[in-house]
Amino acid sequence: MNNIESTVVSSRIRLARNLADYPFPNRLSGVKQAKEIIRIVSAAASRLREFKLYYMDEITESVALSLRDDHLISAELAANRKYGAALIDEGDFEDFSSDRVADKISIMINEEDHLREQYIARGLNLTTAYLKISEMDDALSRSLRFAYDAQLGYLTACPTNLGTGLRASVMLFLPGLTRMNKMSKLIREISRLGHTVRGVYGEGSAAEGYMYQISNEVTLGVTEDYILSEVQKAVLEIVNLESQARRALVSEDYIGVKDGCRRAYGILTNCEKISYSEFLKLISDVKLGAALGFVQIEDVARIDELISSVRPANISLLSDEEMSALQRDILRAEKCRAALNESAK
Repeated sequence: MNNIESTVVSSRIRLARNLADYPFPNRLSGVKQAKEIIRIVSAAASRLREFKLYYMDEITESVALSLRDDHLISAELAANRKYGAALIDEGDFEDFSSDRVADKISIMINEEDHLREQYIARGLNLTTAYLKISEMDDALSRSLRFAYDAQLGYLTACPTNLGTGLRASVMLFLPGLTRMNKMSKLIREISRLGHTVRGVYGEGSAAEGYMYQISNEVTLGVTEDYILSEVQKAVLEIVNLESQARRALVSEDYIGVKDGCRRAYGILTNCEKISYSEFLKLISDVKLGAALGFVQIEDVARIDELISSVRPANISLLSDEEMSALQRDILRAEKCRAALNESAK
């Protein structure tokens, strides 16, 4: 397993677009106008792919949180129960109870902008993700009239998205830099370069399980190729710094680090119940152990799939009936044992 594979989880490209004939979502006249936008966007998108439409005011909270946990919608859209909707490409996975595959496509409707088009790819694949979502965006633009200015580029509700409307993000697993107390310095350096480091769910969210997102801040006055190149360059430098930090971590306390990783694996492959918070702490150590060769797991992507599948919202969707906290903890332990034992084969 190389340094990039053990550090980079996924790449995401998001394009912000607005319809020229409607006010921004925060200025809509009411539900009727919001539903009209949903209908127009859905009709255009359905001609391109097999999307399933989710109205935020019709789905349960568990489904909304599950979509958020899988990064298919934002926390803001999950909370927007009045005007929002999402188009999810159902072709990339069968249902909420199955393990997710790498590539995911979604269109958020009436979040901060009328459209937030997203493509999420496994590993460091910014260019691939951009080409895929750009192809869809071009096709949508032939049916929808986007708000565009010759000088400013794509017009967006927030000035920080003006221009390309492109946000390139990479999810990184950084246990070495975190445990060696180097994240604060890294965040300052990244900010100086025009990028930002956020938690698992973007702006305002906390880091979870040593997971961080790096993304570009500037979208105006630069090209899409420049954004992709600069984010890629920053990510590769962070991968190198994380590799150095892991070596320093092991050098300082080889037995302690190895013991912690193997203990975590032992608990997760034998426990009968486990809360999500305890699971997340332990699985992060298992993932670190896999990267360092202390735990025999070939494909760390299976660990990322496991983390997503046992989140509280996703666990809840595995049953037609409401589960108690204990029932969720028992089912989480069962799925964890099965996944780790399978990964070790």
